[in-house]
Amino acid sequence: MTTTIPSPSPLSEFSLIDRFFARATRQGEHVTLGIGDDCALLRPPAGEQLAISTDMLVEGRHFFADADPRALGHKTLAVNLSDLAAMGARPMGFTLALALPDSDPAWLAPFAQGLSALADRYACPLVGGDTTRGPRNLCVTVFGSVPGPQALRRDAARPGDDIWVSGTLGDARLALGALRGEWSLHPDDLALARRAMDWPEPQIALGLALRGVARAALDVSDGLLGDLGHILERSNMSAQVNVDDLPRSALLASQTREIQRLCTLAGGDDYQLCFCADSAQRPRIAAIGDELGIRLTRIGTIAFPDARRTMLHLHDKTGAAVAADYKSFDHFQ
Repeated sequence: MTTTIPSPSPLSEFSLIDRFFARATRQGEHVTLGIGDDCALLRPPAGEQLAISTDMLVEGRHFFADADPRALGHKTLAVNLSDLAAMGARPMGFTLALALPDSDPAWLAPFAQGLSALADRYACPLVGGDTTRGPRNLCVTVFGSVPGPQALRRDAARPGDDIWVSGTLGDARLALGALRGEWSLHPDDLALARRAMDWPEPQIALGLALRGVARAALDVSDGLLGDLGHILERSNMSAQVNVDDLPRSALLASQTREIQRLCTLAGGDDYQLCFCADSAQRPRIAAIGDELGIRLTRIGTIAFPDARRTMLHLHDKTGAAVAADYKSFDHFQ
C-alpha cells in the first residue's frame, strides 16, 4: 500500500508576513503606523528631511540561484541601508516587495532571519510591502532622516578636496571572479572573499559621523571608478587618484596586479563609502576612523576639469599614468 503525503498548502500573502517577518515589524520611534493599513505613517525628527532610496536584487542578475537565503536576507536590506549611510541619514523604516516562485518555508525562514537581524541592529522596522508569485525579485525601499544642511550629496565636491574610501575594496569582486571561473582561489580564500560579497556591512555610523565633516559622498556599489564618476559629474569636477593607495585586503594584495586593479577599481558590491572633504578635515577624519575602528584611506584629490574635460586621472605610486579603461557594473549589460 502506498501512502501519499499531501504537499503543504501555499501560504497566503498575509500569513507569510505574519509567520516570517513579524520580528522585523517591531515599531520604531519614528513609525506612527506600520503594517496593517494602506500606507505606513512615518514621523521624521523635527527639522530633519526624509531620505528615501530603493534597490532591488534580481536572481541571476544580482545573486546566484543557490545563494544562502540567510545571507541574502541580510544583503537585501544592507544594500539599501548603505544608501542611507552615504547620505549621512539615520534609518527609520523600510518596505519589502517580494516576487517568489513559491512560498517555501525552508527558504523564507532563514531569509527572514537574516533580514530581521539587520533590521534589529539598526532600529529599522519593516513598515509595509507586497508579495506575489514570480521570478525571485527582492525590492526594498528604505526611509531615513537627516538634517538638510548636513546631507552628504554627490554635487558638493570642491577643488582641493581629499578623496577618501572606507574599509577595503575588491574582495566581493575577487569572489565573483572565482565563482565565474575567471581565476581560481583556494577554497579557504574563496570562503573569506565570499563573505565580503554575501554579508556587506552598511556604514551607517560612519555616515552619521561624517555630517558636517565631508562634503560629498556615495557608497561603492557598482565599482569605484563608476561611482566616483557620479560625484565628479554631479559636481562638475575632475579627480586625481593613486591606484596604489586603494585599500585592499591581504588576500587581494596576494593576487596579480591586474586582478588587484580590476577588483579595486571596477569590482563593486563593496558598500564602503567614498567621500570628499576639505584637506583641513584630515585630523577629524583620522579621529573618526579611530573612534569607529574603521580604516579610512585618502586615495586622491578633487580638481577642476582640464581643457579636454577629462574627469578622472589615474596614476600609480611612481606618478605614471594608468589607463582608466576598467568598466564598472552596469545593470543592463
